[in-house]
Amino acid sequence: MLEQINLPTDLRQLTSEQLTEVAADLRQFLIKSVSQTGGHLAAGLGVIELTIALHYVFNTPEDRLIWDVGHQAYPHKILTGRKAEMANLRLQNGMSGFLKRNESIYDTFGAGHSSTSISAALGMAIASRQQNQSREVIAIIGDASISSGMAFEALNHAGSIDENLIVILNDNDMSISRPVGAISQYLARILSSRFYNNMRDGSHHMMRVFPRLLNWVKRWEEHMKGMIMPSTLFEEMGFTYIGPIDGHNLELLETTLTNIKAMKGPRFLHVVTQKGKGFEPAEGDPITYHGVTPFDPATGKIRKNPTSKTTYTQTFGRWLCDMAQKDPRLVAITPAMCEGSGMVEFSQKYSSRYFDVGIAEQHCLTLAAGMATEGAKPIIAIYSTFMQRAYDQLLHDIALQKLDVTFAIDRAGFVGADGETHAGTFDISYARCIPNLVIMTPSSKKECRLMLQTAYEYEGPALVRYPRGSGEGDLADSHFNTLEIGKGKIIREGQKVALMVFGSLLYNAQIVAEKLNLTLVDMRFVKPLDKSLITKLCQQYDFLVTIEENMLAGGAGSAVNEFIISESLNIQLLNLAIPDQFISHATQQQQLASVGLDALGIENSVNALLKTSAPKTVLSDADITF
Repeated sequence: MLEQINLPTDLRQLTSEQLTEVAADLRQFLIKSVSQTGGHLAAGLGVIELTIALHYVFNTPEDRLIWDVGHQAYPHKILTGRKAEMANLRLQNGMSGFLKRNESIYDTFGAGHSSTSISAALGMAIASRQQNQSREVIAIIGDASISSGMAFEALNHAGSIDENLIVILNDNDMSISRPVGAISQYLARILSSRFYNNMRDGSHHMMRVFPRLLNWVKRWEEHMKGMIMPSTLFEEMGFTYIGPIDGHNLELLETTLTNIKAMKGPRFLHVVTQKGKGFEPAEGDPITYHGVTPFDPATGKIRKNPTSKTTYTQTFGRWLCDMAQKDPRLVAITPAMCEGSGMVEFSQKYSSRYFDVGIAEQHCLTLAAGMATEGAKPIIAIYSTFMQRAYDQLLHDIALQKLDVTFAIDRAGFVGADGETHAGTFDISYARCIPNLVIMTPSSKKECRLMLQTAYEYEGPALVRYPRGSGEGDLADSHFNTLEIGKGKIIREGQKVALMVFGSLLYNAQIVAEKLNLTLVDMRFVKPLDKSLITKLCQQYDFLVTIEENMLAGGAGSAVNEFIISESLNIQLLNLAIPDQFISHATQQQQLASVGLDALGIENSVNALLKTSAPKTVLSDADITF
């Protein structure tokens, strides 16, 4: 049946009875596709029926579907003309794992970070109304994402202006819902029916001449609904609440969505689904199968790399447990990134000192600030790309007050298949301009541990940014050694050119340094810079080359430029970094190569510098003319 469907218009030619077969085919196709490429699986399996029902009932793309995050959008991609492209999912020049407006007209809003769907949908609904466009706008958001402050801000606004909007809560963890059964399904049908809502609206209209009676009826209605379903909160925010309903019952979904489509104003549908539905391994372990590498579709067994090394993330997790054992003041906070940030062991051993605040990055930072004021030693484990969402808190609540908070910034630099939305290529630029903040860039796992310890013992805000993956070097031992703040390290000495590396690209640069007999420097600190070392290098070499896995604009190379200009140092300088563009998904190595930050790219840049630039000359007074 799925072979007959290339676009939602094909889906809408089928009978309601045929949709169940489509769902079965779509589920198997998704499992088979992701087993080959890897990607986000469990969330997509949970919304198979919901996706089919949405495209069946609504006139997409004229009616707008806005999927939050994008983890749950693979079925949507398959039904909207991209079946064949699933074979190249998340590969270089292939289809993105997230939603992209330039990929399909059915991807109405780009998504990668969570909790944006309701705000975007409300904006679309307002713009459509102002342009006299009659369309439905539907935001689909997960129960984890809706806990974000941004989602509640959007709900509050939408309800207050009575905008024509549908919000669907995909509750896939049973975290805020009651068990779904026959009674709630019956009530969902009734509460979404045209008869009930016409009677409800008509009664309210008639009773406006009796304000006290109208108020009493409204309170009675809310009280009775609140007794049997979790509707009161959303009703109070101005939404008509429907649900919870079974998100795997296609007949019920079709009926309910059809009824809701006939209604107006802000509507809220609560759908309960099961993550990993229809694939037993994912049902039993939805966390592992949330984002998965290639696996055997018959057994679910994940194909692991037998030569895999310890990662930077694991290095952080081990240091965190070691340090917690040593210092009872240590507390660790993460915004819904326990597994991704390597905190599982810590959360189990030190549960009273572990805080997962959910998808609430702003709260995460200010919570740590509050802890620090009372003598605790908070460590924030967060992805570089998510740190962007708490910029004001970093600046105003922590750095301005010079509070003792340690930041373990994971996924700094390129992140491979997750692409532009998750790239950690901006943190040096956005953090470097903030006073009181120490910024460190480890070149290896051993250096990472040394820097984490240094940041922890520094009495103020300090940030350690480290990349995704294993990198080079051995895992450090359990000693609690530290570095002298603001001091770099010369790795090897050569001639003419000094390569100044900030971070894990040291090993790419080392290949070039050894091949061309260049000096190699591990700068370690972006802030404060090792100014004495830079001055020394300017005196001894003809050329300086800065290398970093961050944007060129405002990065570590810019910091070196600023210092050299301020001191009027005589040196020719080349900054190697990421150009002013978003780099699409590929492997991390392919991404580095695309911007000339692999070993070959660095070598080519140095050779071009040596060919086109004259060596430094020291001028005497006699040489200067006006």
